[in-house]
Amino acid sequence: MNSREPGVGSNDFSSSPSLAFSSVPDWGEPLTEHELEAIDAIEATFLSASTTSISSSIKEQDSSAQDDQASKRPCRRLPSSMLDFFTPFPLSPCKADVKMRYPAIKFGGRISYTRTSVEVEKAARELLRSLEAKRGESGHVAVGFDIEWKPTFRKGMFLSEIRMLCAFQNAVYSFVKTWKVGVPPGKAAVMQLCADIGQCYVMHIFHSGIPPSLRLLLRDSTLVKVGVGIDNDCVKVFKDYNVSVQGVGDLSCLANQKLGGEPRNWSLKALTEMLVSKELPKPNKIRLGNWEVKSLSKQQLQYAATDAFASWQLHQVLKELADTDNSARNETSEEVKAAVPP
Repeated sequence: MNSREPGVGSNDFSSSPSLAFSSVPDWGEPLTEHELEAIDAIEATFLSASTTSISSSIKEQDSSAQDDQASKRPCRRLPSSMLDFFTPFPLSPCKADVKMRYPAIKFGGRISYTRTSVEVEKAARELLRSLEAKRGESGHVAVGFDIEWKPTFRKGMFLSEIRMLCAFQNAVYSFVKTWKVGVPPGKAAVMQLCADIGQCYVMHIFHSGIPPSLRLLLRDSTLVKVGVGIDNDCVKVFKDYNVSVQGVGDLSCLANQKLGGEPRNWSLKALTEMLVSKELPKPNKIRLGNWEVKSLSKQQLQYAATDAFASWQLHQVLKELADTDNSARNETSEEVKAAVPP
């Protein structure tokens, strides 16, 4: 987690919806529709408060600069892209049409879903053959990688605490998975891999485990697994399945290396907007849903495949950019725009 956490003391949650709920009765209790709506509303309140605070600060700076331009250095206006990042959602997103800033990114190829050990083994062998054919002169090939798990909550933890924690982490880190700080996660349930626009593999490892060919793929350091916060995912896979994932590339680190400016703790959502001008949907109903079910829904499959595809696509864009120094940069460079596929 980034040590430079923004403070939240100035944000007013007094207008948040009522949080008078009983404590969670047991481990792994699924979130109800009402609870998901409450999380959405609190996230919206946090973002709204952040936007108001930033806008007020900018107005005060502009006023001060106009009154005393001769004796004071003009205040630097935040770039519009930064302000847009804090655009608030409606307080009742499930009851209103939320307009996205960009068109949604969506994986449009074939989704190969496997859930038994035999099926996952066969899919992993197929993917290994495909990756072998893609190797370049360097001998390495990138594959988008991500995992999903069912959120579980500590017994006796009040739902108000859970909602506030989720809202804060999601608002600050833009849906980086570290929102579960202090909350024990369930076992890694789904693993998704994608290495082109044609096919993504969604493996229900909660039921299948990690068979030999998938284990071989994960341990091969020449098959570079790319994603955001991927180190944490690898630690989780090792903890849950005793498999060491070798050869990983964190897109947040790569973005800081390529884009320059002040280093950021990039999320997959923010990078998608920055590099390809697409919105990465993160609906709580799916994101916080039950990934341990017998069979994943079409919505869960699309969500999982799109995350892995986005990781692969963003890596393809970033690798074409030249490394930069750490100079400040307020807007997307022409080089970034030129690298974005049509």
